[in-house]
Amino acid sequence: MKRARHSTRAHWIATAIAALLCAIQIAAAAQPGANAAAPGATDATASEPRASEPEANGSCAIGSYRLADGRPLDIGPGDEGRLRWRSDDGRTGALAPAAHGAWTSTLGWTGRADGHRVRLDCAHDRLRFDGMPGQRVRTIQRDTRFRGSGVELAGRLTLPPGEGRVPLVVLLHGAEHDSALQRYSLQREFANAGIATFVYDKRGTGASGGRYTQDYLTLAVDAVHALDEARRLGGARIGRVGYQGGSQGGWVAPLAARIAPVDFVVVGFGLAVSPLEEDREAIGFDLRRAGFGDDAAAMAGAMAIADATAALIDSGFAEGYERLAAVKARYAQAPWYPSVRGNFTWYLLGNDADTIRRDAPGLVRGVPAHYDPMPVLRGLDTPQLWALGGEDRDAPPGETLRRLAALQRAGKPIVRAVFARADHGLYEFETAADGERVSTRQPDGYFRLMADFILGKTLQPRYGEAAVCASAACAGG
Repeated sequence: MKRARHSTRAHWIATAIAALLCAIQIAAAAQPGANAAAPGATDATASEPRASEPEANGSCAIGSYRLADGRPLDIGPGDEGRLRWRSDDGRTGALAPAAHGAWTSTLGWTGRADGHRVRLDCAHDRLRFDGMPGQRVRTIQRDTRFRGSGVELAGRLTLPPGEGRVPLVVLLHGAEHDSALQRYSLQREFANAGIATFVYDKRGTGASGGRYTQDYLTLAVDAVHALDEARRLGGARIGRVGYQGGSQGGWVAPLAARIAPVDFVVVGFGLAVSPLEEDREAIGFDLRRAGFGDDAAAMAGAMAIADATAALIDSGFAEGYERLAAVKARYAQAPWYPSVRGNFTWYLLGNDADTIRRDAPGLVRGVPAHYDPMPVLRGLDTPQLWALGGEDRDAPPGETLRRLAALQRAGKPIVRAVFARADHGLYEFETAADGERVSTRQPDGYFRLMADFILGKTLQPRYGEAAVCASAACAGG
């Protein structure tokens, strides 16, 4: 489970646990202002009157805005009846109703006031952000239902204003159960930057049919169908096309591009290793962070635990309980033992055998634990952007960066950028007194890097604090 206090956990084990907590997920999916896909394809411009919608909860204000000084601003649904604002420099805050029609902001997910105030004017598609007037951008939305691989999926195309050709990016899910149609702010933010965006609820989530799965091939084929539907809806306006996938989407997007060629792939906080390798790297990351990085015995013991949990998963949870019990007993009193977390090892360490037998098979059902993404990446000549977080505890980037560098040296068109202070989801954070991380914002430059890459612009040497490595010259020997 994501250890930052942040509601956008995109890792596969968290969503598996979320399946056991479906009531919570259903409540989260029902935030005010969620726009469920309607049957068939329908158009809706963002400037249509919304007088009939409830202004009290702010749902009528959800959309993309352009402030008077030219800055873009996104207003989206938040948690617990709130809204959330986002800027293209990565800043964000939760908005809560205040006196006299104002909305007040708290920093990131901290709950701490940040001084920003918003006034909404749904009747005229306007707002004021810290006194600066802003006007809703006249994007075009086309909601649709389409056939995936044997299931009906709900999707939405959002086009920038105008009639000209624009690039198209299809947004691919992480492992979450939340509705992408309701929760993905990038569908509006990219459109505000001149990029057509197609978002859809993956099978078994939101308004889509089928059963939830984490099988990457099935999800990749669904992504290809989504791209076909987006092209159909966008018609002559669609230029270059590609995928953007975060977390688990980083495994799915290159696979979809290998099945049916596209012009680009963007991977955010994804990996070029298997889920089991990810678990081992996450354990090592946590031990180093806890001060045991130079303790060879501690690292060996932690890897023995990782081997035992991997064997249990490999057996389909049919055998390996004695081995797991043995390593738990052997190391339970070691000073480094409480630091062993990983992405699913922590769950197996924290539960008894009966609980694991009953619940664990459902938690990892469909996950290709040994999936090796490298054959796909070695055979892929599509330009790729990989944006990674240097403090990502869920998907540590070390081995992925080494593998991507090797691909660059082999001539693959890969661009790498590491945002050194970002955790999973590319979120910067504060560390609370109990050691938990509290997300504050996304790094300055992250969104602009993605947008420039999708638009086909010449990339800058740096985006915020992240240096861009776009050739073998910076990939090392």
